[in-house]
Amino acid sequence: MEEDLNWIKEVLAGNKQAYAHLIRKYKNPLYATVLRMTKNPADAQDLVQEVFIKVYHRLDKYEEKGSFSSWLYRIAINHCMDEFRKKSHQMKSSEVKEDDVVNGNHPEIVYLQKEKNRQLERLVGTLPEDERMIILLRYVNELSYQEISELLDIPLSTVRNKLFRAKKKMRETVKQEGGYFDELSSNR
Repeated sequence: MEEDLNWIKEVLAGNKQAYAHLIRKYKNPLYATVLRMTKNPADAQDLVQEVFIKVYHRLDKYEEKGSFSSWLYRIAINHCMDEFRKKSHQMKSSEVKEDDVVNGNHPEIVYLQKEKNRQLERLVGTLPEDERMIILLRYVNELSYQEISELLDIPLSTVRNKLFRAKKKMRETVKQEGGYFDELSSNR
């Protein structure tokens, strides 16, 4: 940690080359983490590059309260989650359009599916960040409980508990609003 702080101070003092030391130290473990999230080597490589650029521009915001690696991984996970949300939204939109053409779905069915997706996104958006992240990692990225546990560096039981609580909150909200989602009643 002391070494990281020295390199950070060098970068902030104007020595841009010092950042290369941080990249060399963290690029492989960060890539492994992002690869577990994306399951796609090319996407993981792109995201890691984007994260290092983002971290470089935010380096002055790093507070020495926690370790640099924790701060770096938090930025990486948040960046990946943002990208997953964008990709998921784009994929849902294109899937509906493809289904329309291939299956000749009735416009009402397509509309109802889009509305259901919007409501589900809104429900997920009401959750606290830690629960929202676990829901997205589990259901959008289809990671196992163990993978989520390793990725977020939290116990497996915490993953299960947060997932259970998040789904319960979402079910309660749906009941209060008079709606129903099959996804919330499943135990996957």
